[in-house]
Amino acid sequence: MSENLDFIFDVPEAPQAAAASARAAEPGRLYDIAILGGGPAGLSAAVYTARKRLDCLMVSPDIGGQVLWTGEVENYIGFQYIQGRELIALFKKQVEKFPIAQAIGAPVTRLGETGGAFTVETVGGGSFRARAVIVATGKRYRRLEVPGEAGLIGKGVSFCATCDAPLFEGRTVAVIGGGNSALTAVNDLVRYARKIFVVNIAARIQADPILVEKARAFGRVEFLEEAEVAEIRGRERVEGIRVISRKTGVESDLAVTGVFVEIGLVPNTDFLDGFLALNKQGEVIVDCFCNTSRAGIFAAGDVTTVPEKQIIVAAGEGAKAALTAYKYLLNREG
Repeated sequence: MSENLDFIFDVPEAPQAAAASARAAEPGRLYDIAILGGGPAGLSAAVYTARKRLDCLMVSPDIGGQVLWTGEVENYIGFQYIQGRELIALFKKQVEKFPIAQAIGAPVTRLGETGGAFTVETVGGGSFRARAVIVATGKRYRRLEVPGEAGLIGKGVSFCATCDAPLFEGRTVAVIGGGNSALTAVNDLVRYARKIFVVNIAARIQADPILVEKARAFGRVEFLEEAEVAEIRGRERVEGIRVISRKTGVESDLAVTGVFVEIGLVPNTDFLDGFLALNKQGEVIVDCFCNTSRAGIFAAGDVTTVPEKQIIVAAGEGAKAALTAYKYLLNREG
């Protein structure tokens, strides 16, 4: 065996990848496949379909999805530590080496089927056609839907403690929720905040014991169980929240300047409107090959019923969906 193994890692890029780059989507074109979503699942699917020389279109409101709001990533193989935005930048760089048409900044409003092709309609009236589709639209943060919330997002109301915790140095804040995401937010915030209220609608905290024990050990965290937020108050910035006890009905006001909403995620499947079979949570039902209830439509990532919503799982499912879609298109031609 050669002592110099450098040649193993000095592999030239494939000719088509070296010369190609991302291009603007063409509304009148019939694409082989449309990938809906630009998170890890969608980006992985894009690379795999492009390497199969399929004419690929990606439609997404952004590139990165939830990972853009993720601070530290320490469980993606190959990286002991990397910021979420850095990881997405690497994904994006690889995708852009291929001739993938992109309609970024265009959320999907409807998926349909007309004349033997699938139609993808977007905000602003855009419409695209494809012979197959991969749904990888991910999830979005669930909101409280209480008075004051919408108008104060970005003004003290946050959905990302890893992003915004440093802004609340020495302040009193509230974390809404009792699961792992809520207690992870607490542990991010405790390095900065003077005091943290945890408002949990359930009778007990549902997070992993190790996260709860760690939070309680700080001594600056107060748990309010069987309580719910009725209103977020403030004009230009958050000034406080009104909390109602579910046991007694008693209302109380908490003077906080930050509200971190950590009550789960909602699948981005509104646009399907009965087009695909969904479970009670609104996730797209898939089998182990990423097939959905409709032939020619595949799904991958957090938007599906596949368990464990992790970056690496989504990326793997995106690759799987792309390979299944490729086989579908081959058989359709035959």
